[in-house]
Amino acid sequence: MIELFNMDCMEAMLKMKDKEYDLAICDPPYSGAGNDEWLNKDRGRFGGGSRFDKYKIERTGGTWAEKYGKEIRHWDIAPDAKYFNELFRISKNQIIWGANYFKNIPPHRCFIVWRKLTISENFSMAMAEYAYCSFNENAKVFEYQPQDTKRFHPTQKPIKLYEWLLLNYAKKGDKILDTHGGSMSIAIACHNLGFDLTLFELDKDYFEAGKKRLEEHQKQERMFGLL
Repeated sequence: MIELFNMDCMEAMLKMKDKEYDLAICDPPYSGAGNDEWLNKDRGRFGGGSRFDKYKIERTGGTWAEKYGKEIRHWDIAPDAKYFNELFRISKNQIIWGANYFKNIPPHRCFIVWRKLTISENFSMAMAEYAYCSFNENAKVFEYQPQDTKRFHPTQKPIKLYEWLLLNYAKKGDKILDTHGGSMSIAIACHNLGFDLTLFELDKDYFEAGKKRLEEHQKQERMFGLL
């Protein structure tokens, strides 16, 4: 079962039981995560001299920010220590993207690097992303291109990345949690592999777009007789 909620994840997390979820896979925003040097850059997350500079918006940019115009938006800011305390309380294990930006992440042996194939050293986008992983295992690298013809979210990750995470770190019957659903690539991955998922996304527009994306994927499967 896949449950999608358009609400602040903290409201729900405070009511959840200890270790209610087997695995939390999250990609929280990191604007204002204690990295003042990064936060003060005009280029924001996306590198220098790019088309994203003209948008006065934190963490989001480019065509995905057009719905806000030049309005400064502060809903997409890094979660505080209370968020991480609750996340570690309600989940047995965690995979957290952007862990290099958060001071609330504990020391860890296992970490994950997503190396973005097709991204050159001279391109404004980072060549790789880093995730904290709570499992007591060796670090791993996943290589896959970031491009997606149906991209609508600035930090949209590939479905294949989430499928790889689930196949490597989740067991059959595990309950999965995502506190920042974004484009909902994880929802499609959980649907494809048969995992139960509870997902939260605060922004209404991204929530509706992600939900539509999941529904269209499910509809396409029914059309081709895959369900």
